[in-house]
Amino acid sequence: MAASLLEVRDVTVSYGKIRAVAGVSFSVEPGEVIALLGANGAGKTSLLRAVAGVVRPERGRIVFDGTDVTGWAPYRVARRGLRLVPEGRGLLTRMSVWENLVMGQYAGKDHRADLEAVMDRFPVLRQRRHQVASTLSGGEQQMLALARALAGRPRLLMLDEPSLGLAPLVVNQVFEVIAELKREGATIVLVEQNARKGLQVADRAYILETGQVTVTGAAGELAAGEAVQRAYLGVAPTSDV
Repeated sequence: MAASLLEVRDVTVSYGKIRAVAGVSFSVEPGEVIALLGANGAGKTSLLRAVAGVVRPERGRIVFDGTDVTGWAPYRVARRGLRLVPEGRGLLTRMSVWENLVMGQYAGKDHRADLEAVMDRFPVLRQRRHQVASTLSGGEQQMLALARALAGRPRLLMLDEPSLGLAPLVVNQVFEVIAELKREGATIVLVEQNARKGLQVADRAYILETGQVTVTGAAGELAAGEAVQRAYLGVAPTSDV
């Protein structure tokens, strides 16, 4: 059996005396979409930040395509093909749409054709290519954040709360893009508070509580499970009456 593209092994992340992630392990196979679900403070964002090199794990290992990248600087992680779209998008707000896309290639090779292909996927960005990023709508900014990550030809794309703060119609558009990427064979780790949306697009899911994995399984099975529906999807249990 081929090795996983990403293996997170017993990773712990602390901020001073506060432990955000407590010994979490998960794996991602090539072409798989993994959802990390849970309430605020569950440790999801800290886990992605550790994988991306933004924070250094207190202990544990992060192995990408057979290479231990634990504690690597973010630019080295990006060069290996791991790209993070952070919560809040992290755009260069004083730069234009085009300049943001160019910066998405800073850790890789400059391929203008790749940038044109990215804008073909997001026609609204082509229309606004010279517009300053801060003047875009929230949905357009999220599309730009996704496009900038894709411009770097990621081997694994990590999305942290891509639906946060967006109107329902725009949320649907964002998840349509994620579903399209999945159909094309992209490998994605998705952190998402909208559990329904996350489970609809994922192959497998891990549910975190207070920094630990409490439930894991096939996304469809978790979405149908009564305990998960009650705890994470806001669905009351079916009456036997």
